[in-house]
Amino acid sequence: MADPFLYHTGDRSGYGCLGHEVQIEHIKAYVCRPSFFTDKAVIVIHDIFGWMFPDIRYIVDLIAGHGYITICPDFFKGTDPWKTTDHWADFADWMKHHDPTKVDKEADVVLKYLKEQCDAKKIGIVGFSWGGMAVHHMMLKNPQLTAGVSLYGIIRDSEERYNLLNPTFFIFGEKDHTISYDQITLLEEKLKQYCKVEYKIKVYPGQVHGFAQLKPEDMKPADKPYIEEARKDMIDWIKMFV
Repeated sequence: MADPFLYHTGDRSGYGCLGHEVQIEHIKAYVCRPSFFTDKAVIVIHDIFGWMFPDIRYIVDLIAGHGYITICPDFFKGTDPWKTTDHWADFADWMKHHDPTKVDKEADVVLKYLKEQCDAKKIGIVGFSWGGMAVHHMMLKNPQLTAGVSLYGIIRDSEERYNLLNPTFFIFGEKDHTISYDQITLLEEKLKQYCKVEYKIKVYPGQVHGFAQLKPEDMKPADKPYIEEARKDMIDWIKMFV
């Protein structure tokens, strides 16, 4: 099986994080706060490479810089994330033990922490790939989340996957061969039919799976405008609703 993540995940530059790690009940998390008080927060759900992956911590710091207490919990609960040295032939079996629709318990722990320890009143959620699927799931199940952004990750095997509880933005890359154009079209058709809240779907030209979480030094010049546009769109959606 070819590597579907075509943005060279094995050759990442280092990153000096701005936040710190905390222990919240049974899970660890990476937290970054803005320099001023805020009662708004964003949960970031990592991709298959886990909560310590430099790209995801860069995104946490980026969102915090826009004025949100931002937290990326370890939704794998201490188990190994997918590694760049793993074999894609084993991926389906790995996914059986890392189900993105089984994140509710950890999400509740983090929501409690944000409300009780950080005084958060409004909380949004953002997720990438595996985390995008988890965001789609959470926006169907948890009304405490005032808005969600799912980047190249959708629930595909539930007929109830269109009844979103709060505003949700779906971001896709045009050349993402893990999510077909037909799947995106179906999502749009069904949301028009069943969704009662605001939603948005946007496809970014020429972009592959994983494009929006690259750090600046890892971007290709031709992709940079679309990466920056996707991030601005993500932040704008959060600012609109959180």
